[in-house]
Amino acid sequence: MAEALGYIKLAVDIRRGILAGGGLLHADCEATLIEDGSRQEEIWGADWFPESQDVSCLSLINIRPKQGNPGMEIRDAGVRAQVETVVKSLLEKPR
Repeated sequence: MAEALGYIKLAVDIRRGILAGGGLLHADCEATLIEDGSRQEEIWGADWFPESQDVSCLSLINIRPKQGNPGMEIRDAGVRAQVETVVKSLLEKPR
């Protein structure tokens, strides 16, 4: 996926500190985590850009009005930081 698009779609379980990646949709990754025992309310969507080692927290699965997140971007800075920490700890290459 990274070769074709330049990024990898991810779903990140911030409680368990794990992620699933590479699906066509963030929801595919989310479903994989749920099948593995994650709870939907703790899974957030993100994209990983291997070339720049950057994380984007924009995904349809992040639209959660009941959790105070009405849009695709993760609004809560703490949640966003947790997502970035999990992604970078698992995917970032040492510089």
